[in-house]
Amino acid sequence: MLCGHDASVANKLLKDLTDLQLTSRGSELESQRLIAQYMSDLGAEVTHHKFYPQLNQFHPLHFFTSTDSGNIGKNISCSSLGINTVGIIRAPRGDGKEAIVLVTPFNSFKVGVEETFSLGIAYSVFSLLTRATWLAKDIIWLVADSRYGEYSAVAAWLREYQAPSFSRVDVVNSETCCESNIIYELGQKPYSEKKLYDGFRRAGTMAAALVIKVAKQSDYFEDTVNIYAEASNGQMPNLDLINIVNYLAVHKQGLQIKVKKVWSLLHNRWLYTLGVIFESLGQISRSLNPQWKFGIPATEYVEGTATLASSLYYQGLGVPTGPHGAFRDYQVDAITLEMSSKVPLAKVSRRNEFLIRGGKLLEGVVRSVNNLLEKFHQSFFLYLLTSPSKFVSVGVYMISFALLVAPLPVVAASLHVEASNSDSTQPKEKYASQASPASKMDINFNSWKWLKSARKVFVFHLWGGVVSVLPYFISQMPNLTTKTCFIVWILLSVFGLLVSYMILGSSFSEAAASRSQKKEWASLKSVTISAAFIGLSLTSVINFATAEIGALLIVPICLMARPLKIDIKARNLISFMRITCNLVLGFIGFPPASYFLLKGVFEGYSGISVGDFWEWLETLWVWNSATYLYLGLVHLPCWALCIHILFHHC
Repeated sequence: MLCGHDASVANKLLKDLTDLQLTSRGSELESQRLIAQYMSDLGAEVTHHKFYPQLNQFHPLHFFTSTDSGNIGKNISCSSLGINTVGIIRAPRGDGKEAIVLVTPFNSFKVGVEETFSLGIAYSVFSLLTRATWLAKDIIWLVADSRYGEYSAVAAWLREYQAPSFSRVDVVNSETCCESNIIYELGQKPYSEKKLYDGFRRAGTMAAALVIKVAKQSDYFEDTVNIYAEASNGQMPNLDLINIVNYLAVHKQGLQIKVKKVWSLLHNRWLYTLGVIFESLGQISRSLNPQWKFGIPATEYVEGTATLASSLYYQGLGVPTGPHGAFRDYQVDAITLEMSSKVPLAKVSRRNEFLIRGGKLLEGVVRSVNNLLEKFHQSFFLYLLTSPSKFVSVGVYMISFALLVAPLPVVAASLHVEASNSDSTQPKEKYASQASPASKMDINFNSWKWLKSARKVFVFHLWGGVVSVLPYFISQMPNLTTKTCFIVWILLSVFGLLVSYMILGSSFSEAAASRSQKKEWASLKSVTISAAFIGLSLTSVINFATAEIGALLIVPICLMARPLKIDIKARNLISFMRITCNLVLGFIGFPPASYFLLKGVFEGYSGISVGDFWEWLETLWVWNSATYLYLGLVHLPCWALCIHILFHHC
């Protein structure tokens, strides 16, 4: 239904915003007033939502809570408050219980062509929906003040929408602001004959949310739409929402859909060679039986692998890829649509076509969600994308994780039995029916000797917890570069490990003088493997992608770990190969080494800096990613225990 009239009114908004930036000095205030004016002229309920900029910083007790639950800046004035502009359309056929949200980030202090076009696309759809008689869900258009970050503005509005605070004490509130404040001026200006609503306005429960952004000119020969779906800790929206966008964009509007890829894999020769092998196997299978169609072209295999690697990484990273992530914290399905034009948007003849194509895509998605009688629930929430239209479901990729961790409990039980049998040094006669009470006590004591190894494992994990908290205190030190922070963190971690050795684990360095101590490393490895299995299993509940990547790195070293002295004494080819594998796996399993190796493979080693790992780590703790907890509480202690086993005295 979207037509040229809707595009023309959107073009008028674009022109007014552009002229305002060129002619008016107080354009920040005037831009927000102009947007609210246009919303009000359509008959929407218009409000301004005030929020304070949040300081995202690491706090050890803020994990699994809202990512913007940090402190409010101390030197906050009324002029530095963020202001979201919100317009609400009440559905003529609805009961006010459900709503669809459209979000357009907008920085009034730095307005670009792309931001104004995202407003134009959203406004063209908003204009159409005010006249739609079929609308059964309320429509909320949120123009998010992105000068403090897109995510922060959306999260602040959502926090007030979903969990209003009636007794919040803030550093600055609107009552303490003088009359010249931007909030006061916005509230005093009339909007045609419509009223600017006071207070916070709400609609129904959110059925879905779409974040609309316009990027720079596309590198392709078609208009493209990039989909961003990853939210905090690997959460994904229901797959049906992505399927709707993909179907309408490709089959209705002729747009090209893109998702994130690891671009370096697209030019990888060994991956392409592997794809050619699979393609050849597929052709052979089809020649034997035409109904077998599991073979895919080599180029499609390479592209799917690059997309799969990107999806796995960003889910495992646990950091939202856009402001849509704020909605997933409240279990609302949301994605970010980043549209790119094939020609420069400066061309006037191109504007209407781009606005209409983008607007029709949004209209189709809104109408599809509007027709639903219930929330998305029939499709997958746990999946990895291999293309915009293909995916790997949890029922498939959980098999790989299960195969990775399944040997851990088996090997742990085997090592425990082996260590228990080797510790039993009593003569066979003592196990007869006439065994003395003293011998029975010795047997019971030997069966509980694993507690000694458990104590060592506990000390290492306690050390991992301390290492996880150290960055909080390091970040409080002024004037430290990322390189210095990383070095200080490493030194303090090593010092903490040495202190743990001396105070709590003095028996770590005990010489194995007796026969009962010769298999002490087997008992220690058994408990270490058990701890790794429990840690990976718990991590998979929080973030499956993190557990998958972590298992690839930690499981091999846990299974291969064996004292080097034993293999050195053996002096054969198998022992030499085992020593080599243990040293290589021990190096790769160290988190900073893994990070630098992977970054070098994907991005090249030329621009690598020591401080890069600290910046990556800082991103994890600022966003409260569960991956940070996994690294500190599971991966690092288990890796250190495996290294301890390698250099165990036998």
